[in-house]
Amino acid sequence: MRVHADPAAGAAENATAARKSHQDAFWDPHLAQMPRSTRDSIESMPVVPPARATLFNAIVSESSSMQTSTLAALDRSHLIHPVASFREHEELGPIILKSGRGAYLTDHHDKELLDAFSGLWCVNTGYGQESVVRAATEQMQRLPYATGYFHFASEPAILLAKKLVDISPASLQHVYFTLGGSDAVDAAIRYITHYHNSIGKPAKKHFISLQRGYHGSSSVGAGLTALPNFHFNFDLPLPTQHYIPSPYPYRSELPDDAAIIAASVHALRDKVAELGSDQVAAFFCEPVQGSGGVIVPPRGWLKAMQQACNELDVLFVVDEVITGFGRTGPMFACLDEDVQPDLMTMAKGLTAGYAPMGAVMMSDRVYRGIADGAPLATVVGHGQTYSAHPVSAAVALEVLRLYEEGGLLENGRAMEPHFAAGLRALLSHPLVGDARSRGLLGALELVADKGSKARFAPELKLHDRIFQAAYKHGLVFRAFGDNILGFAPALCFTQADFELMFARLKALLDEVLEQPEVRQALR
Repeated sequence: MRVHADPAAGAAENATAARKSHQDAFWDPHLAQMPRSTRDSIESMPVVPPARATLFNAIVSESSSMQTSTLAALDRSHLIHPVASFREHEELGPIILKSGRGAYLTDHHDKELLDAFSGLWCVNTGYGQESVVRAATEQMQRLPYATGYFHFASEPAILLAKKLVDISPASLQHVYFTLGGSDAVDAAIRYITHYHNSIGKPAKKHFISLQRGYHGSSSVGAGLTALPNFHFNFDLPLPTQHYIPSPYPYRSELPDDAAIIAASVHALRDKVAELGSDQVAAFFCEPVQGSGGVIVPPRGWLKAMQQACNELDVLFVVDEVITGFGRTGPMFACLDEDVQPDLMTMAKGLTAGYAPMGAVMMSDRVYRGIADGAPLATVVGHGQTYSAHPVSAAVALEVLRLYEEGGLLENGRAMEPHFAAGLRALLSHPLVGDARSRGLLGALELVADKGSKARFAPELKLHDRIFQAAYKHGLVFRAFGDNILGFAPALCFTQADFELMFARLKALLDEVLEQPEVRQALR
């Protein structure tokens, strides 16, 4: 079944018209430097839709002629999905995606969906960027693989490392490439441990992060992630991993932003004093907490935390896996406050999801500490087969070109007011307690009582109700378990896309509100 008409009353655009508007407004301007033949080929490409909030990255090839029911059965039998209940997935099965273009996805039933979450916070360019596909194809033909071991290298990886140094905070001069965000965090932890051992501070083994923080799901990094599902039955967190309260304005009892910032700095100082400054290796934080509920701290918070870390002799690590590459406006969120981290992790928007890649960047001080901490012939024993993969690097270089020369960063900044205004307009809805955003990263927090900010009872499973309604109305975003709705639209979104997104969002919230169990839960 294909969704043609917007279900919201008064919304005139149907999905096809919105897609056409998207193409007219985005494809030519942002790919203006391409030859006409390339733009023509892009305009003839098929359209695509998104899936369940927990299955955004389950995209399959359109080449398969299998019946959807057969594919679903094979999925249930063999494919383990990330961060999912195995038994629940066996019962529910997958939503199988087959194609994507711009901000739109299409599933195996030809249902079209507007993706307001950029896959999994990553497809910042939108789907179907032909120049990215061409960059990958040309690199595969020229040199599909080059190891970084034994002092080998490839041109795309070298150029990408230099490009990242050029666009990142000035403190960061060295790059190690990973396959994604989780292993970028894991690499950062290993390098930090090596650094402190190398400079004669071996007692510095403790790490601090934020409550509700997310730093991936690697064996060690998942302990810095302060979300219960990533700890259950994994024997985490480790005794060396600690948390301080999140700067959460909506849930804070403090009077203003300055007080929230001061409280965070005080909490960090107290935790370091409790553990001993000679014991604490690093503090990890996200500029905006993504998977913890899109918690947007007050402006100035990140800079204050960096200054505190400098004074406490604690390495300051910024996790820009979600916030990087234009997601909050600038290329990296920490550039907004002239923050100079000791290390920074990134992934997702680095390749816009077109190929796996992440990175950890480090300052010259950290690099020199590691480099000079052992005899010349002693290797630093960290590496991966696919580190600095030339195809992923070629993809990343083209994606970065689209952000800058292609106008995507500019378009994202231009669309930010439309996004923020659309979220704020929903504050009048009976279900919505808070609307927050920075750049094109935002959230609505649903509450049972606006006055007390009381949450809905977990037994109501409101997030499941929201997801089901969202899919019905042709919209994809993330419905967190504590009834926070997360949004991360691609930087190619147009005003027409946002109008369609918010019309559908209001319609689905209205539909959920009319369910008797939800009405009864309101206070």
